[in-house]
Amino acid sequence: MKIAIIGSNGFVGTRLVEHLHLDSPHTAVPIVRQPSSLALPARFAIDWRLADALDSDSLAAALHGCDAVVHAALGDPDQITRMPAVLCAAAARAGLRRIVYLSSASVHGQDIPPGTDEETPLHTRHSLDYNNAKVRAERALFAAARRHSLHVYALRPGVVFGPRSRWITDAAQALRDGVAWLHGDGSGICNTIYIDNLVHAIRLCLEHSDPAATATRAYLVADAETVTWADFHAPVARALEVPAEAIHRVEHLPAFPKSFRQRVDQTLSRPWAQKLLPAFPHKLKQNTKKILATLSTPPPPDAWTIPAAPRPVITEEQALLQQCRWKIPHARATGLLAYHPPVTFAEGMARSLAWLSFARPDLFPEKVTSIK
Repeated sequence: MKIAIIGSNGFVGTRLVEHLHLDSPHTAVPIVRQPSSLALPARFAIDWRLADALDSDSLAAALHGCDAVVHAALGDPDQITRMPAVLCAAAARAGLRRIVYLSSASVHGQDIPPGTDEETPLHTRHSLDYNNAKVRAERALFAAARRHSLHVYALRPGVVFGPRSRWITDAAQALRDGVAWLHGDGSGICNTIYIDNLVHAIRLCLEHSDPAATATRAYLVADAETVTWADFHAPVARALEVPAEAIHRVEHLPAFPKSFRQRVDQTLSRPWAQKLLPAFPHKLKQNTKKILATLSTPPPPDAWTIPAAPRPVITEEQALLQQCRWKIPHARATGLLAYHPPVTFAEGMARSLAWLSFARPDLFPEKVTSIK
């Protein structure tokens, strides 16, 4: 099969291109918006194409001749919401019927309520715009799939880690800078999925012999093991030779009130606001953006203040994630797709750290060798 991959320059898309090209009978067809995004995919002699994930005409042309498409493109909340309908319309015009869409377990929130599975009703009352956008995107995806009679799989992975992952580089950088932290004893559930396990799930969706029986559904996918945030940080800290006691323990998490700029951005991301925006003059919108940027710029540091000791950097996303007490199930993926994660968490972390030592040797302690 010819598999089109939208967003093939991203973390998941790059790894999927590698797998399909090097270890499958399929032909990978990377689709990116601009030539500069082909730095990694174009190292292989493969048929790459240019298209905008928000332009149905260019996307339909790029999908021509392919048998299936994987959508792994990123974007802001508005783009995330709009892309599925464009994708389905373009796929239908190109004669494709099978779509694998990369959604996220974040449709259930970062602090996923116990008992959650694919049948749990979704809502758009999350505090993070990304979550609400992913919910709207899934709804648009399934509605468009029914309208165009397509076989659509929406995969909902949790924390996707591996070589090139921000979860690995961010954790290592935080440990090296002395700002890494855990909530309490770090027993919150991390809900990891190693990148090759996610690629395995994607291939199962692409290769299933009876898509009519398995498609037009959402699938939670995760590693087999229950991994805590302490479990996630421990091997990274050992590799960097950072003592466990250097990780800050945070018992009381801060509140995250929305700033004026965040409230404006949240309002503008809503569908009704996006419909109104084209009516406003371009110059007015540009001047408004400049004013908002000025209001949200933090004051410069005081040169006379003695720098304080490193303190943990706590984001709202991370605070919610570390409070999670529910291991997301993948029973549906196992039952309908025969999904069994082929890579253990320990092996996935070992591969990730091996890559990190190559990509970011500055994070690792220098080895002093004696000269005899």
